[in-house]
This record gives sequence, C-alpha cells and structure tokens, in this order.
Amino acid sequence: MGILRQVAEYLYIKKRDPNDKPTQWMKYMHGINRISILLFLVAMIILAVKLLRR
Repeated sequence: MGILRQVAEYLYIKKRDPNDKPTQWMKYMHGINRISILLFLVAMIILAVKLLRR
C-alpha cells in the first residue's frame, strides 16, 4: 500500500506525514514525479477518448 499512499500524496489526495521533514531536493523530486504522473494520466485519457471515438 506504500505506492498508492505516495501517489495519493503526490496528487494532494492524502496529506503528508507532518513529522517528515523533506529536504529541498526531495521537494524537487516530488514535484517532478507529480508532473510525470499527471502527464501519464492525461495521456491515458487521450488514448481512451481516441479508442472510444472509433
């Protein structure tokens, strides 16, 4: 369940642990991961729309 929790935190669905102190580099990494997950979801939606239009 750790992976699903991380994805929920990236997409702001679940709040992060307040005791966890992220470093600046971790903030950058989480930002890049958030962008890549969102782009992947957009691509999947586009593919689904293209398949349903046929």
